[in-house]
Amino acid sequence: MRERTRSSVALVGTVILIFFLLIILGGGQSPLKKISFMPQWFPQAEFAGYYVALDKGIYKKYGIDLTIMPGGAERSSVDYVASKKADFGGTWLSTAIQKRAQGLKIVNIAQVIQRSALMFIVKKSSGIETPQDMNGKKVGLWRGDFQLQPQAFFKKYNLKVKVIPQPFSTDYIDLFLMDALDVATAMWYNEYHLIINSGLNPDELNTFFFHDYGLNFPENGIYVLEETYRKDPELCCAFVRATMEGWEYCFEHHEEALDIVIKYMKELYIPASRVHQRWMLERMIDIIQPLDRSVPLGTLLPEDYERVAQTLKESRLIKEVPSYEEFYKKCQR
Repeated sequence: MRERTRSSVALVGTVILIFFLLIILGGGQSPLKKISFMPQWFPQAEFAGYYVALDKGIYKKYGIDLTIMPGGAERSSVDYVASKKADFGGTWLSTAIQKRAQGLKIVNIAQVIQRSALMFIVKKSSGIETPQDMNGKKVGLWRGDFQLQPQAFFKKYNLKVKVIPQPFSTDYIDLFLMDALDVATAMWYNEYHLIINSGLNPDELNTFFFHDYGLNFPENGIYVLEETYRKDPELCCAFVRATMEGWEYCFEHHEEALDIVIKYMKELYIPASRVHQRWMLERMIDIIQPLDRSVPLGTLLPEDYERVAQTLKESRLIKEVPSYEEFYKKCQR
């Protein structure tokens, strides 16, 4: 009888021990936090780091259940963040500074791109060799974010140009090829590659990279409302760290990253050229990695911030420069 009692006590003790172990082990796994992110455009290699981090489970490793909301010409990521339809958004540094100066309390938690990829392209046959040669010429400009840098360029060189609205579709490339545009705006990682694959050779073109003309306005950064950051800075920084880890994975696994990006493109029925997406990914890696490799990925350098903000002020695109310390919240590892 005593043996049975001892066995029963031992069994009950074992069950209780297992029960508490399960509680302890289960309690160590916090539920994933649901958040949403909207980049500026549809899935493409420009945003490979986000899609790779999502597909490889990196966000989940950081405690995040992420939904990526496709952006686009008619869906402003800044507006979605401002209206709280998206928790995080990607936009250009110049745009974000202007929005902050206008009163929108957004903060930068990561400056993904370190060097501007925006450029003007002209045919050598046009005779345009210098910025001054653009005076009076027909210049294609996209609307929205893409206007600030060119306007600062025109201001700097005292240019009066004929602005031609440039469609977001590739139709404007035909306008450029037919000389309906003297100057086309392009991104190095995107439209430039399309133009040189449309029948023009690189040696038939002159290129004007804005960063070569004192207008290095680093583009894509990650933004969030200041109140969101204050409520949960750990979550904001976890999102940044997971994203940077996604980009680091892209740096080492180009072809797998392309597989993932193209998969998401096809899900939204977006035409995908692997050759073009490979060009885009390789150029993104060029402009994301800091020239000083001791600088962590995603850092917004004070000198970059001041350059962009002061240029916007001098160009009368903002009245006052927002404080760097209030604008940027460092989240790097």
